[in-house]
Amino acid sequence: MRWTGADGFEADDDVARIDVDVVHGFLTTSYWAAGIPREVVEKSIAGSLNLGVYDADGALVAFARMVTDRATFAWLADVFVLDSHRGHGLGRFVVSTLLEHPELKGLRQILLATADAHELYRSYGFTETTPGRMMAIRQDPTELYTQL
Repeated sequence: MRWTGADGFEADDDVARIDVDVVHGFLTTSYWAAGIPREVVEKSIAGSLNLGVYDADGALVAFARMVTDRATFAWLADVFVLDSHRGHGLGRFVVSTLLEHPELKGLRQILLATADAHELYRSYGFTETTPGRMMAIRQDPTELYTQL
């Protein structure tokens, strides 16, 4: 599916359009996925509902993905806008478009983790989870990536 945004930007959920090199390039310098191998990024894209945002020339400038069963649960991940395209509302465009995606209607729960965009996500209805309920298994990615 395709959506048109302001200033000639277009959102598209076609996985074939995603420039994996751009996504990998951004994620390797992010605080949440620093050093992630390209093959891990490819695998994460293949297993997710993705949304790319493209400029008038068709270049990927923003991205987000949902890890989801498309029935009850989703995890919003890897949301970014390239530095060169910030200030055009593309962060809001990619998040709102993905949250409104037809394949995500009726989900009981959508989660995310963020260190720096709490106010943005609160504007969509996200709240901090109840302490004492959410649990996780965390592994050091540098150890995992050396095992690939």
